[in-house]
Amino acid sequence: TWHLKKIPQIVSERTFSLDSPKFEAKTKLELNSVCGIECQRKLPVPSLSDLKDLLSYETVFENGTRTLTEVNVLGLVLEPAGNTTARRSLRKKRQIYGTDSRFSIYDKRFMTNFPFNTAVKISTGCSGILISPRHVLTAAHCLHNGKDYVKGSKRLRVGLMKTKSRGDGRKRKGAKRSRREVSAAQQDGTPSFQWTRVRSTHIPKGWFKGVSEDIALDYDYAVLELKRPHKRKYMELGISPTIKMMPGSMIHFSGFDNDRSGQLVYRFCSISDESNDLFYQYCDAEPGSTGSGVYLRLKEPNKKKWKRKIIAVYSGHQWVDVNGEQQDYNVAVRITPLKYAQICFWIHGNDQNCTQG
Repeated sequence: TWHLKKIPQIVSERTFSLDSPKFEAKTKLELNSVCGIECQRKLPVPSLSDLKDLLSYETVFENGTRTLTEVNVLGLVLEPAGNTTARRSLRKKRQIYGTDSRFSIYDKRFMTNFPFNTAVKISTGCSGILISPRHVLTAAHCLHNGKDYVKGSKRLRVGLMKTKSRGDGRKRKGAKRSRREVSAAQQDGTPSFQWTRVRSTHIPKGWFKGVSEDIALDYDYAVLELKRPHKRKYMELGISPTIKMMPGSMIHFSGFDNDRSGQLVYRFCSISDESNDLFYQYCDAEPGSTGSGVYLRLKEPNKKKWKRKIIAVYSGHQWVDVNGEQQDYNVAVRITPLKYAQICFWIHGNDQNCTQG
């Protein structure tokens, strides 16, 4: 069951103008030398002043201007325990683990309906998910490498899925198609994209190098505001439960993997390990699916209805040092109460709509 929690408040204190970014960084969909499972266990709990710094955020606008907003955190109860994880066995290598368990979604009826129609493509090569009529959630490293914004993020666009039939436009003008041909063309649709410009981008300061000594995966998330609202069903945010509270520890996500060009790829798998901010899992995924919204299906309180909500952002395939050896895993950034409050604030522009999640 989804349990309601009281959310800390993120409030804006002041906003500064910054120099325009250079937009010269290379897009890198696989990260190296980040703080992995062993490293996460040793991290101290951030203080309130640390959190205020980490959750302050940059906004980049369509015209290339940039601001920094400093925030305050109200109503937060700091947990005494550190970043604890359950100790499990180390990993095999590769992004596809054993048999490839991904499903390509071809059927137009599925592709254009919830939950698959919430998946979007980001013009820098990543995926994302619709979280409001105007907002998309994705991974920060799809837009920023820790030091500068990536090439292409200045004219950022989001691709909303639409289906086009392979047979469209191939008949001579005036030629009639049989009912069977039309039906086959409708069924055998491949996704094309309706591209929408991005009005502004929010990235938490915790992602930037200089704030943390290295890239902090805990803050690998960003929200894009679209220039025009879409009219599709979007997916709501949820606060990520612990592994024990998930049915079968199973998570789901859909994205546009590079090795399956033009296809929407869905997968589900169980989580194998967790820290306060990250899920470590064995979901089969290739670059391109980075930034996908990871979701769960749980029951609504006091209702018989099931509801899907986003509980993490897929950050991608990571290489890290574990006991002096290079190990790899697929990782997702959990939506904690603090991150829920921040993303909710970015969507609504105030904290009044973000008291519970």
